[in-house]
Amino acid sequence: MIKIDAPFTKDKWKDIHAGDTVLLTGRIITARDQAHKRAIIENNTLIKDAVIFYTGPTFKDGHISSCGPTTSSRMDPFYQAFIDLGMAASIGKGPRAKEIIRLSNENNVPYFIIPGGLGALTALSVQNCELLAYPDLKSEAIYALDVKDLKLIVAYDIYGNSIFE
Repeated sequence: MIKIDAPFTKDKWKDIHAGDTVLLTGRIITARDQAHKRAIIENNTLIKDAVIFYTGPTFKDGHISSCGPTTSSRMDPFYQAFIDLGMAASIGKGPRAKEIIRLSNENNVPYFIIPGGLGALTALSVQNCELLAYPDLKSEAIYALDVKDLKLIVAYDIYGNSIFE
């Protein structure tokens, strides 16, 4: 496994390739459909240099009990706008539109996946959670997650390669 620690600068992605497994450590942020829409409208600076995890964490006794990935293709319409806001990478599940492979390649923005059904296991990598924006969206708000050794698979690398092809 390849270990990658924050800060998540674009040069960190040059040595990873589609199919590699990664252990990611540092601060990432969550965002799903509604948070994407608002962040774009508001030109939200939280996206700059951030790894965006498409998840809506669930909580029990004040701690994250599950944070499994949501289907990433739902975020495809927002991908270019998030790149324009400075997104460093994204994490979700499943294949995406061919356009996303091209955009990942042209903008040095990899796409990582976590297989579905691993929400409780993924939550074990979360060391801290902080609400950042849009509390009215509840689990779909933007949260900062401090993660340690979050297990990921490189689905699309910055060279235009995909594990789905």
